[in-house]
Amino acid sequence: MEFFRKAKSVRLKSHHDKFLHADPDQETVYQDRSGSSKSVKWTVEFPEGFDNVVRLKSCYGKYLTASDEQFLFGVTGQKVVQSMPSKLDSLVEWEPIKEGSVVKLKTRYGNYLRANSGLPPWRNSVTHDIPHRHKDWILWEVDTVELLPKTELPHENFSRSESVDEDLSSSFHLITPKFSRNQTSVKSEGRVIYYYVADENGNVNDSVKGPSFRFKGHGLEELTQKLEEETGLEKIIVCSRNKFNGNLYPLRLALPPNNATMHVVVVPASSKVAKELMADLPTSKWSVLKTLS
Repeated sequence: MEFFRKAKSVRLKSHHDKFLHADPDQETVYQDRSGSSKSVKWTVEFPEGFDNVVRLKSCYGKYLTASDEQFLFGVTGQKVVQSMPSKLDSLVEWEPIKEGSVVKLKTRYGNYLRANSGLPPWRNSVTHDIPHRHKDWILWEVDTVELLPKTELPHENFSRSESVDEDLSSSFHLITPKFSRNQTSVKSEGRVIYYYVADENGNVNDSVKGPSFRFKGHGLEELTQKLEEETGLEKIIVCSRNKFNGNLYPLRLALPPNNATMHVVVVPASSKVAKELMADLPTSKWSVLKTLS
């Protein structure tokens, strides 16, 4: 609760570096990398009689709700929506559970707010369930947008920095702790990875820019795991394209230096083209990147 106790409003950032947005349709919620629009602002309410749960109200006056409706037929996960029930019951109540510097948001029935990744329609969706894989998908960073009135707060060493987005009201501020000059206040931003998923024969439409994410790791194995999370695929093979003849070959060495941007194609290990590549790849390596020129 410490992340919410002093907050009048917050924004929530998922493990995928995307923010929880309230859609203008006033029903849907989704993830997006933009974190400065009014749709990321969630007002915090504390239900009377409880000291361990919160309600989160969108900029449209609707509550973040763990619905009973299944997100996709035949798979786990139920819809998370915006709603305004006639009676504020347990469906709009979330229990914050601290896990290091992040939180899990638990429903009163044991499910967790989950940010999904992978291929559409999973990509950027938000559900609630109990994950058996990708357990970090239920972890959320909490940014304080507005503090409760100053008279209700203890004295702390905070500074305010206003958002520059014109969509936000003048009251939108992010609260960040002050650092001394000898402290490292900014983490490495890593490199941008643009990726495509190849078909059975290894073909992709790379005439348009693919989806992307920011990768802060350093090795091929870490990148492989991240790509598996983003695509929802369990096994992928990674290759680089020879710039002279266009052929693919398995990538075994370190990633390009200086956090250079990469454009990659994810090749499912079960595909036809993967069989040609796996002959030259150790059995322990199931990931393939294809760097585009």
